Amino acid sequence: MNGFEAVFLGVLQGVTEFLPVSSSGHLVLAEYFLHLKDAGLAFDVILHMGTLLAVLAYFWNDWWAMAKGLFSGSNGKGPRKLLLLLIAGTVPGAVAGFLLEHAASTYFRSPWVVVCTLAGVALLLYLADKKARHFRGLDGLGLRDALLVGLSQALAIVPGVSRSGITMTCALFLGFNREAAAHFSFLLSAPIIAGAGLYETIKLLHSNTATMDLNYLLGFLASLISGYLVIAFLMNYLKNHTFTPFVIYRLVLAAVVLAAILIA
Repeated sequence: MNGFEAVFLGVLQGVTEFLPVSSSGHLVLAEYFLHLKDAGLAFDVILHMGTLLAVLAYFWNDWWAMAKGLFSGSNGKGPRKLLLLLIAGTVPGAVAGFLLEHAASTYFRSPWVVVCTLAGVALLLYLADKKARHFRGLDGLGLRDALLVGLSQALAIVPGVSRSGITMTCALFLGFNREAAAHFSFLLSAPIIAGAGLYETIKLLHSNTATMDLNYLLGFLASLISGYLVIAFLMNYLKNHTFTPFVIYRLVLAAVVLAAILIA
């Protein structure tokens, strides 16, 4: 892996992790069509740490309020409640990741799977965006909502589904407005990314195969900067716009991939 590939994969991870277009799906397609070699577990951990830092940095005020809420009285009720809901919403995805890790890295890593999931979730996102009532804000989030969104996040183990895409879709169907859906989706990404990164780090330490170089730093910075910029863009974009461009992108990409598979 050279420096250009490291930056490319870092930007790809940072951009697609938070846009509702599927980071794992794009990585599968990049490996398949661009013949990019798997950079290894250590590099994967580095990229995930970049996106984790991006979501921690952008929503720093939320994390700080939740931390203070653990040790305060009634004034911390809202942030403390949000923290507990994030924990509850994280459980289904963590369980799915643990149980389906092998399937996710073998059986699901097929361009055919990505075609189906890109198109399928695109249609669901379109229906949720156009048909659901978007009247609820983040302050209306309850345990049932957190668990349902968390269950939907478990589906992101399949490449092409998109963790952010499926969680935002579920939140929209539950009646949350676009900003609230994206806000909770991004907050919910932090524990699952941190957990996955910790799990991969433990495996990496046991393997004793990691070799770090400048490319790791380039990949980390690329995923961090691109991830932060994408979060900022989407949170501002959704104030006055719909998810339609992302629906179209997913459908077009699914069609292009399908055509490429059939022609090959």
